Amino acid sequence: MFLIVAKYLIPKGYRGMAVFPFVIVKYGFDKANAVFVNHEKIHLRQQLELLVIPFFIWYFLEYLIRLLQYKNAETAYRNISFEREAYTKETDFNYLKNRSFFQFLHYIKVGNKQ
Repeated sequence: MFLIVAKYLIPKGYRGMAVFPFVIVKYGFDKANAVFVNHEKIHLRQQLELLVIPFFIWYFLEYLIRLLQYKNAETAYRNISFEREAYTKETDFNYLKNRSFFQFLHYIKVGNKQ
């Protein structure tokens, strides 16, 4: 994993993003935020499992489905299965050591709005 600070690469309203093998943060202080970095590391693992490009296709399509479902951009984003897994497990710093493959599928349930 390579951690990069690049303020202008991050979309408005977000602090960072993972694009295998990089974690890109908007602000330098987020490099020291263990919970934030762990959240992005979970996304790196998800991307690796799906061979990167299919991850982004799935992410975008699921976002569109959630947007139709919830009719709210923030709620749609928070309910993408990849985000649900990352937000749920971001404080568990041992999670990636024990995580089984395709664990994000456990978070795909429709109707459990976060």
